[in-house]
Amino acid sequence: MDALNRSTANVNTYTERILQFGEGNFLRAFANWMIHEMNKKANFDAGVVVVQPIDQGLVKMLNDQDGLYTLYLNGIKNGKAISEHEIIDCIQRAINPYENFAGYLANAKNPDLRFVISNTTEAGIAYNANDKLEDAPQKSFPGKLTALLYKRFQEFNGASDKGLIIIPCELIDNNGENLKRIILQYASDWNLGAGFVEWINEDNIFCNTLVDRIVPGYPRDKMDAITKELGYKDNLVVEGEQFHLWVIEGPASVKEEIPAEVCGLNIVFTDNQEPYRTRKVRILNGAHTCLVPVGYLYGIEKVRESLEDNVVGGFLKDAIFNEICPTLDLSEEELNQFSNDVLDRFRNPYLEHALMSISLNSVSKYKTRVLPSVLEYVKRKNELPNRLLFSLAALIAFYKGERNGEEITLKDDEKVLAFFKTQWATNDLGKITQAVLSNTDFWATDLTKIKGLQNKVEGHLSAIIGEGMQKALKSL
Repeated sequence: MDALNRSTANVNTYTERILQFGEGNFLRAFANWMIHEMNKKANFDAGVVVVQPIDQGLVKMLNDQDGLYTLYLNGIKNGKAISEHEIIDCIQRAINPYENFAGYLANAKNPDLRFVISNTTEAGIAYNANDKLEDAPQKSFPGKLTALLYKRFQEFNGASDKGLIIIPCELIDNNGENLKRIILQYASDWNLGAGFVEWINEDNIFCNTLVDRIVPGYPRDKMDAITKELGYKDNLVVEGEQFHLWVIEGPASVKEEIPAEVCGLNIVFTDNQEPYRTRKVRILNGAHTCLVPVGYLYGIEKVRESLEDNVVGGFLKDAIFNEICPTLDLSEEELNQFSNDVLDRFRNPYLEHALMSISLNSVSKYKTRVLPSVLEYVKRKNELPNRLLFSLAALIAFYKGERNGEEITLKDDEKVLAFFKTQWATNDLGKITQAVLSNTDFWATDLTKIKGLQNKVEGHLSAIIGEGMQKALKSL
C-alpha cells in the first residue's frame, strides 16, 4: 500500500504566503482546512510553511508526507450526521529551526510572505528574558518571530508593503496584543532601533482572535479501518467536528485579503471580538457547566445522551434560549444560530463526551461561565433565572459526592472539596445553601444579598435531595 505524499496523490502546489508556527492537530484541522477551502474555491493561492515551535515535534513526519494529510470532519451538518474526508494540500514544507535555523530565517526574504499563524499552546505567547537576537534559535515563540521580523525589516529596508498580518490562535485573551507587546519588549531588549519599532507598529497587523472547533486528533483506535477505507498509509490523519468558528479582530483591510465569505466559511471579521467571546463562554461553555450536575444526577453519562433525553434536553434548551441568550448583546438571529449550532455539537454522534470528564473544577467554571448570565438576567429582567439557579442547586447536590448511594469521584481544588465535605456533614440544607451562596471565595460576591436567590436555590436543593433529580427536574 502506497504512503501518502505528492508523488502518490493528485494535489496542488501553492505560493508560500503563510508562515505557521505549530504543526499539531488543531491547526491542521482548523486553519489549514480553511486555507485549503479558500485555495479550492477562491484561488487564494496560499501555501503554508510550517515551523516547529519546540524542540520535539512532527516536522519530519510532515515532510515525509510532503505536507499532506487526511482530515475527517464528523458531526451534524445541515441537520444530518455526516462523516467526510479529504486530503489537505496547503502545507508545502516544514522546518525545524532547532536543526536548520538559517533555513527558518530565510523565510524572511520571501517577498510573497503575507501572513503568520500560530498555535503554540496557551504558554507559547510568553516573554523569556534569556532570549537573545544571536540565539539560533530563541527558546520562545515570540523571540523566534521577533528575529524573523527583524531579518525581514533589514532585507526589505523597512518597506511598508512587506509587513505581515499576524493571526495567533493561542487560547488566551487578547492574543495578538500580547504577542505584539512581547515583540516590542524584545525590540527594546535587543536594541533593534526606532525604525524597526515604527515598522512593527505601522506596517504589521496583530489580530486578536477567538477559535472554536473540537479536534479529537489522531484516531489511533480506528486507524486500521481508516487505512483500509483510504487505500493509502497516512500517519497524520486528524479528526475534527463539522462546526468551526474563527473570529478575527482587526482593521477592515484584513477581511479584504482573506476570501472567507465567498467560500461559506464561518470566519467573522470584527473590530471587537468581545461579544463573540462572551457568547461562546456563556452559551457553549455555560451550557456544558449547567448540564453536568443536572444530567449526571439524573442518571446520564454522556453529553449526547443528555440531548436525546426529552426532560434533560428540554431543560438545557430552555436555559440557553430563555435565560442565557437574553443576557447577550448580539442580534437574536446570531444568538439563535449559535445556540442551535451548540446543540448540534452536543448531539454529535461521532464524539462521546462524558459528563464527568468536563466536571473538573465545576465551582470555578460556574463562576466564570454561568454566574455572569445569572447576574445579568437579574439586572435586565428584575427576576431570577429559574433554570440557571436549578443548576446551581444541582451543583451543590453534586458536591455531596454521591449518586443513588454510589460515590462520585469529585475533582476540584482541595479547599473546595473540604468546604463541601464540612457543609454536607451538617445535613442541614438551609445552612448548606447559605454557606455556599455567601462564600465570596467561590463567587467574588455574596449571592445571598440578591433578593430571593437563597430561597430559590434552597427550594431546588430540597427537591433534588428529597425527591431525586428525575422528579425534581420533571416538576421544574
